[in-house]
Amino acid sequence: MIEFIFMLTRDDMTIPDAMSVYQSIRSTGLRYVGFKDVGLPYATLRELAAAIRSDGREVMLEVVSERPEDELRSIRAATEIGVDWVLGGTHPDEALPLLAGSGLRYCPFPGTVVGHPSQLRGSIDAIAEDAAALTKRPGVAGLDLLAYRHDGDVEALVGAVVAAASGPVIAAGSVDSIARIDALSRLGAWGFTIGSAIFEGRFGRPDDVAGQITTVLDHVAASAEPVR
Repeated sequence: MIEFIFMLTRDDMTIPDAMSVYQSIRSTGLRYVGFKDVGLPYATLRELAAAIRSDGREVMLEVVSERPEDELRSIRAATEIGVDWVLGGTHPDEALPLLAGSGLRYCPFPGTVVGHPSQLRGSIDAIAEDAAALTKRPGVAGLDLLAYRHDGDVEALVGAVVAAASGPVIAAGSVDSIARIDALSRLGAWGFTIGSAIFEGRFGRPDDVAGQITTVLDHVAASAEPVR
């Protein structure tokens, strides 16, 4: 079954009221909750991570800072914030030594990532080759793929990256419909993130975050059930 990661983010930034929103969704069946490295100070992210982990959930920090020095500062901070996964970032050579021995699962971006909100550029072949090379590296657990932020054939991209990678592929960014979730599941993605689309009400009422999360979780679970 494909995994749903709810992101307390909008427009590639952690939302200002992330803690209060998290409190409102604690009763949902979520297994994974994440946030970005931009939008809130690290101290607040540490408190947020502690609250999420206290409920038995796993925490994902997605690194979207554009400047290399900011990215690596966030990678270093991840070991202190109390997360379980580090997603994103484009400088594995420098990031891997910072994460060594931490036990954190590191899933960098394959391909060429530009701008903020992040966009994925490059040919499908080049991104797939990068995916294969990254996941052969010790310390790289999987990939954070900006599938629907690519300017080409998204389904061909996801299929090629899943085939090339030797670890889980998480589709991040612009997963804003049941159709896209179904496509990612069919193509073999391990998981997907949704942040902005929930806050925009793409899966129900914008003011009912918990209800939208439950809608997505129920659909994923139902889709995984064998046809009788």
